[in-house]
Amino acid sequence: MRWIKPLAIGALSLALTACATSPTGRQQLTLVSDAQLNQMGAQAFDQYQQDLPQAGAAEQRYAQCIADAIVTALPAEQQRAQDWQIRVFESDQANAFALPGGYMGINTGLLNVARTQDQVAAVVGHEIGHVLARHANERVSTQTATQLGLSVLSSVSGMQGPAGEQMMGALGLGAQYGVLLPFSRRHESEADVIGLRLMADAGFDPRASVTLWQNMEAAGGARPPAWMSTHPSQGQRMAGLQANMDDAVARYERARQAGRTPNCPRP
Repeated sequence: MRWIKPLAIGALSLALTACATSPTGRQQLTLVSDAQLNQMGAQAFDQYQQDLPQAGAAEQRYAQCIADAIVTALPAEQQRAQDWQIRVFESDQANAFALPGGYMGINTGLLNVARTQDQVAAVVGHEIGHVLARHANERVSTQTATQLGLSVLSSVSGMQGPAGEQMMGALGLGAQYGVLLPFSRRHESEADVIGLRLMADAGFDPRASVTLWQNMEAAGGARPPAWMSTHPSQGQRMAGLQANMDDAVARYERARQAGRTPNCPRP
């Protein structure tokens, strides 16, 4: 098993050279080319537009107006770095998504829950936060590193047959609930904080983000326990938003004083 030590050193070296820092200052592992992911994001976005029914022109203008207001408040380098686009899709599911490259989608079902432009801005800011924080790259990289670790453990154990499969199944379950899902929840919480800042800098009232989650909570629906979910609970999300609200409100007030007063008519 002399090969194990060089493999471990090589994996450590790769991890050290692939470290990045998120907009909140958190250390990240990014093993994948951003250009490659952005290309994949563009392809996926094109496919979504072909496969999914899109809402009318008024809904599209509404969402684009809000997204443009937030993107315009970004530093010039971040504005140019992505091909910022958003589409509204006809679906009763209260959901939205972001893809590498700055491509975003929001469902009409979520527009029914997000009743004002400020509440929609909380959603759009959150999705832009995912893109700026390179969460897609980090998730792919973490899953790759986790699979590598499980493969190494399997080889080291030398266990074969049903016993080996049982051990690998247990390790895989532990990785899922102990690494991958918590990591995803961390991304969601981080995107909430980044989105709160972004919407405030654009002149949208950040306090509407809490109202949005109150609306989501009122909409109800069965949910798995927080530790089994890829998202924090709604209570956790509202608490995280409230913890960062003072800074966000100060940003909002400065934006309004600077003349950032977005006005996106709701269809």
